[in-house]
Amino acid sequence: MEPVKSRGGRPWSFDRGKAVETAMRLFWQRGYEGVSVGDLTEAIGIAPPSLYAAFGSKAGLYQVALTHYEEGAGSLDMPPLNAATTLTEAVRLLLEAAVRTATHSDRERGCMISSGMITCPPEHAEIARDLAARREAHRERIAQVLERFGSADEVRRLSRHLVAVMQGISIQARDGVEVAQLQEVVEEVVSGIASRFGDGPRS
Repeated sequence: MEPVKSRGGRPWSFDRGKAVETAMRLFWQRGYEGVSVGDLTEAIGIAPPSLYAAFGSKAGLYQVALTHYEEGAGSLDMPPLNAATTLTEAVRLLLEAAVRTATHSDRERGCMISSGMITCPPEHAEIARDLAARREAHRERIAQVLERFGSADEVRRLSRHLVAVMQGISIQARDGVEVAQLQEVVEEVVSGIASRFGDGPRS
């Protein structure tokens, strides 16, 4: 257990890692506005003062939970992507990973980043901007993976197209669309990429 210290230096007796994991799952399932401080403290098993001392606010905990998601369940599986020898292979690996992440049987459906805070009241605008920046950073990581397969302009356009497809996969997964149907989306996109760019290695 990792001790969490209050502002006065006294450790609180709860596991910070487990608290963040619990909060992540709640936010992932219900969205930021669908989770109250009471929901969080009840699920984690702490009193509100402990939550505020450890994370500053509900928004602070949400941002920590988002980072936890990005570093774990929502992270790109880089080794296979970096090992891809063709653009078509890289795109297939990327989209199939998106389907697995969005439909994993032990987790919430969809992508916490893609579907988070698309619309919000003005008081949550800063959180929405943070999520938009995280989505753009995700696109940049995808572009970096694909940069060896095409020009900068090609990769920029393609990465934005692929992120749009992945966001659609996330939303459809949240709506309960079956894995086989989402795989059909992958096949359509991969077929289009192969037709446009070819299957051979690109430099």
